[in-house]
Amino acid sequence: MDLLVKLYALPQGPEPLPPGITLRRALAPEAAVILPWIAARFGEGWRAEASAALSACPTRIHIAHNDAGTLLGFACHDVTARGLFGPTGVDEQARGTGLGKALLLASLRAMAADGYAYAVIGGAGPVEFYQKAVGAVPIEGSEPGLYRGMLRATV
Repeated sequence: MDLLVKLYALPQGPEPLPPGITLRRALAPEAAVILPWIAARFGEGWRAEASAALSACPTRIHIAHNDAGTLLGFACHDVTARGLFGPTGVDEQARGTGLGKALLLASLRAMAADGYAYAVIGGAGPVEFYQKAVGAVPIEGSEPGLYRGMLRATV
């Protein structure tokens, strides 16, 4: 199911990050690090969307990493469709630290800065997380949504 978020009603202020964590827009030259990391943890489909996010200028992907340069999570926007948030993912070891919410808000705030009033979270997985974090509401009749009929790899 898709969810709708009011970008003009996002929580104010930056989200607190765990010590030693940096959250920022990715740089296109970081693709060689970011894309294999995403593919290994979340699959080739998300890698392809992140690749498109890295090709925009400015990029449409935020990343989080620790001081040692280890990638911990990412969030994309305006990739498969304008106004669409996602994909997003956090390494299993970093889940539960607030990093997912911080990446979500960084990406949604970038969309608001680009002039969007609303964002769609496509095919939202943890619906309750998005409802609590940003007040997202379900879009009735949105299944299967934008990805209906999409060609998928068979291995």
